[in-house]
Amino acid sequence: MTDAKYDVLGIGNALFDVLVKADEGFLAAHGMAKGGMALIDETGAAAIYRDMGPAVEMSGGSGANTIVGVASFGARAAYVGKVKDDQIGRMYAHDIRAAGVAFDTKPASDGPATGCCYILVTGDGERTMNTYLGAAQELTPADIDPAQIAAARIIYLEGYLWDPKNAKEAFVKAATIAHQAGRRVALTLSDAFCVDRYRDEFLDLMRKGTVDLIFANETELHSLYQTSDFDTALKQLRQDTRLGVVTRSEKGCVVASKDGVVAVPAFPIAELVDTTGAGDLFAAGFLFGLVREAGHENAGRLGALAAAEIIQHIGARPQVSLKELAQRQGLPV
Repeated sequence: MTDAKYDVLGIGNALFDVLVKADEGFLAAHGMAKGGMALIDETGAAAIYRDMGPAVEMSGGSGANTIVGVASFGARAAYVGKVKDDQIGRMYAHDIRAAGVAFDTKPASDGPATGCCYILVTGDGERTMNTYLGAAQELTPADIDPAQIAAARIIYLEGYLWDPKNAKEAFVKAATIAHQAGRRVALTLSDAFCVDRYRDEFLDLMRKGTVDLIFANETELHSLYQTSDFDTALKQLRQDTRLGVVTRSEKGCVVASKDGVVAVPAFPIAELVDTTGAGDLFAAGFLFGLVREAGHENAGRLGALAAAEIIQHIGARPQVSLKELAQRQGLPV
């Protein structure tokens, strides 16, 4: 394998996050399924924005949050995602580059606006997302630079990419190029509703070896295998993929491979504020551990540390250096 220019390159829906605290009544009034992600159109986005209270606005997108986390650990990171050449799109590009991430995707000059995700955070810290994909769904195979993909040790793909058809084709193109270059491909299942929509296709990606590493939370795993029994689902996951990582909230995570299962505890926190980005940042720590060849247990601990940082404040981007945080915990960086 040739030397890599990047440790991790992520491909995802480039979205601007609009976060607001809300109660269960607001969710019910707008027909939202608590804890999930629903796709909405421009009219739906306008209706939610009109009714919501004061908001915190920041760059987001699941895969981008992970890649910003990877960079915060001190790894070399790149991101591919589509924004429009509008005010929010330019802000988005600035934010991700300022975080130390290479971002060269050409913005769209026409078509829909830069995508937004309206995130309602209830008092228990649970997040409910409503996504207007906008320009993000304009990502096409032409946006995939073969040289850039081949230059990354791990390609990280978000399951949400499976919604827009062109992005799905870009995803498969990137995975093919990565494997031809001897690289690894990781996929996060993203959301249980996403798994419900594309269960058979996700299983196909795993069983055919299009992806080498799967990230899922417990709900997504149960949805994937349509069983409420965790051990049954985990056993199937070990058969279907080379490496599977399942996050279990306060119970930590399990890392499953053909060699066995490693359980890693969660990091203690002072207060749960907002679960937005918990899975994204867990993946950042785990991927960082993999590229540093720290072993599955340490990778899990790095993931747990990053997730613990993110859920103690509003928003899905780290507020401190994850590298320094890991060093203080004695973890390998």
